[in-house]
Parts: sequence; C-alpha cells; structure tokens
Amino acid sequence: MIMRDNTVFAELMLHERLLKAIDKLGFKRPTPVQAAALPEALAGHDLIVGAETGSGKTLAFVAPMLQHFLDISAPNTGTRGLILTPTRELAEQVCQAVKDIAAFTRINAMTVCGGTGFKEQAAEIRKNPEILVATPGRLAEHLERNTLDLDDLEFLVLDEADRMLDMGFRDEVMAIVQLCRPQRQSMVFSATLTHRGVREILPQVLNEPKELLLNTPQNAQASIRQQIILADDDKHKERLVEWLLAHETYDKAIIFTNTRDKAQWLAKSLQRQNRRSGVLHGEMTQDERKHVMELMRSGKINVLVATDVAARGLDIEGLDLVINFDMARKGDEHVHRVGRTGRQEREGLAICLIAHNEWNLMASIERYLRIEFERRTIKGVEGQYKGPKKVKASGKAAGSKKKKTDVKRAKSTAGKPKSKQRVRDRKDQGKRRSDSARPAPSLGDGSMPLMKKRSDR
Repeated sequence: MIMRDNTVFAELMLHERLLKAIDKLGFKRPTPVQAAALPEALAGHDLIVGAETGSGKTLAFVAPMLQHFLDISAPNTGTRGLILTPTRELAEQVCQAVKDIAAFTRINAMTVCGGTGFKEQAAEIRKNPEILVATPGRLAEHLERNTLDLDDLEFLVLDEADRMLDMGFRDEVMAIVQLCRPQRQSMVFSATLTHRGVREILPQVLNEPKELLLNTPQNAQASIRQQIILADDDKHKERLVEWLLAHETYDKAIIFTNTRDKAQWLAKSLQRQNRRSGVLHGEMTQDERKHVMELMRSGKINVLVATDVAARGLDIEGLDLVINFDMARKGDEHVHRVGRTGRQEREGLAICLIAHNEWNLMASIERYLRIEFERRTIKGVEGQYKGPKKVKASGKAAGSKKKKTDVKRAKSTAGKPKSKQRVRDRKDQGKRRSDSARPAPSLGDGSMPLMKKRSDR
C-alpha cells in the first residue's frame, strides 16, 4: 500500500501522543519512504527497505515501534526494541530522534556504544530502557558479559545494514540476531540494497518480508550537482579547497579525506586561514566526536573535515556543500558521502578533486552511477594535470592495462641476450664479483625503499 502525497499522519491511526510529537517536530506530510513503509510496519510485517539517507526513514521504523509499545504495555520486561547502527554518531542521532518522537510518552531509550564506560552503561541497562540504540561491537560485548539479554525483544531494526557489513560487523550482527527472541518484528533499512552481504543475511533476520525499493544508487542524487576539478597533488588540492570555501555560497560544508592523518592536516591548514573548521575521524573519543558535532550543528563551526566515519546517517541542517578531497574508494561510499547534501529534495553541490591517480576510479564511479560529472576549471588556480591524453569510451585512461601484443613481445624476448655487448662486460665474463663490489640498489632499479610502519594501519 503506497500512500498518496496528500495523506497526513493522522490517517495512519497513530497514537495521539505520537501525533503531538510529530506535529511539534514540524512534520506535515509523510516522505515517500514513510508513506510506503509506515502502513506495512504498522500492520506487523517484516520489511527490507531501500531508501536514500535523509529521506526520513528513522521515523518510518521508530513510529511503529512506539505505537506497539503504547498499544501493549509490558512494564515488567527487559529491552523491547533494538536498533543497530554502524557508527556512534548515527546511534546518537537515532536515539535523539526516538526521544523526540516519544517525548509525550513514558518510553525510554539509551545508546550503547563504545567510547563510554562499560560499567556505567551496564548500570543504565539495568534500569530496563524499552529501546536500545547500539553499535554491534559494544552490544555484543554486553551480551558476552551477561549484562544484557534480549529474551523480551519485540522489535529489531538494522539501520544502514550494508555499512555495518562493510565495517566488518557481520559476525557481531549475526550473533546478536541469534540471541534475539524469534517471535519479533524485524526491519532492515539501507541506502543500497544491491550489497551482496545484505542479501545473504536477510533469511536469518527477516520472516516473509515485504520489500520496498524507494531508490537505487543511480537515482538517489537527482537533486545534487556533481562536479570534478583536476588537481596536481595534495598541496594543489589545498589551494582549490581554499578558493572554493571563499567563493562558493554555502551555510555549512563537509570535506572528506581517506585517511585520519590527512583530515587532521587539512583541518589545521583551514584553521590557520581563520576558517571555523573542525575534524572528525574514528580515532577520536566519543566525547570529542560528540563535541565536534554539537559545534557543527550549532553553527559555531561551519566546515567539517572528516573521514568516512561521517559519511553515513549524519543529518546536519544547512549542509549545502560536499568536497571530496580524496575520491571515495567505492561507488556506494561516494553515494553516502555526497548524500550529506541535497537532502529531502533540497539542492546540493558535491565537488571531487581528482589527481592523476584518481581518474580511473572517478570514471568507474561515473559508470556505476550512470552519470557524467560536470567538468570544472577555476581560473587562477589551474594545475598542470589536464587529464589522461587518451580516454577510452568507458572513461578509463588508455594504457591502464598492457596490450596483449606487448605481453607476447616481452615473453618472446625474455632470456635472449642483447645483440651488442660492451667491451668491459666481455672482459668481466666468468669473473665472480664480491658482494662488497656490488653497487647498492637505487630507486631507479625498481627496488622500493623500506617504509616505516604506520601506527594507524
């Protein structure tokens, strides 16, 4: 049952206390994902839902859960609802949404994430909050130590399931699912349902589910302008970022890098330019991460430099500009990065800075999304790199793979002596050179210098 756009929340027969909270939050009409998922979830069906981030899917799984708890009181039970998320930031955000929608009820919720004292969390869990919003790693730890059981669980939600699997939480998620009460309602929400791992775990999580596909990665970003700017190296990218932040119109911006070290370096560079900027990465403590997000949401800083820890689920009001300092490593990660802007049909701008070693990656993401990024040049900040000299129809740089004829030629000449030989070499034939006389290898002979082991690998 897909509801029409003019259907109001009151027609869903939600409890008046939930309607009061929804009205206070300013939600007038259901978004497409809410219109599709709410009736099915309220009817008690298990769901697998594909919907882009920022589409309002949190309300789509929180409201049915709260409605059930209001309809059927169970004061002497343990945890009744569990929502699993891939990151602490998303868990905090979802938990706050639960509290906002449950504001006029007596239903309690808490987060169970790393970065907070285990004993303090265990003490809060003993107070039996009805709903837990958790990351898989910390929740599995509580289950192992018997500080929590899920014998009374009635609702299970996997939010951003593909991201949890990409982050290596498959074993934890499946262990948690096995400990949940079999008689429950389960829902899986994700921006990408084509993920192979998600399809593999569905039979163990859901029971005769309804599948609702609201978007694909190819059409999820219709309201986002996507551009690329060619760059020589990181220092050139730094100058491009400085120009973009000075000349683009935006309320808030987020800049993505692929490593923690680069995020810290770029954030310090922006702060030296008196930019109100902060940094967010996975090695920060939970208090540090929460503090940065509060600064961003309150507007005390308006530029956030982040690794992919911030790519999923974060909803920051007024985020108009996304800059990929480094190109995302996969198409799905690119979707979630740029999905921080252009949310709920608002227009957004996403700009990727492309060095020579990122061209083929960029081209593969274009093919995955079935779009062509807008090429852009900034006068006065141009670099030497102009793109590959030859580009195949696929968009890849020509010469990225050796031709078969080149390989055959290499095999046919392998092991054959050169036609000419220097006189000195002929004189030295048959003589054994001592190790001390051998020249040390140089970088030009194909050998690689030893690399120091990095602590963050």
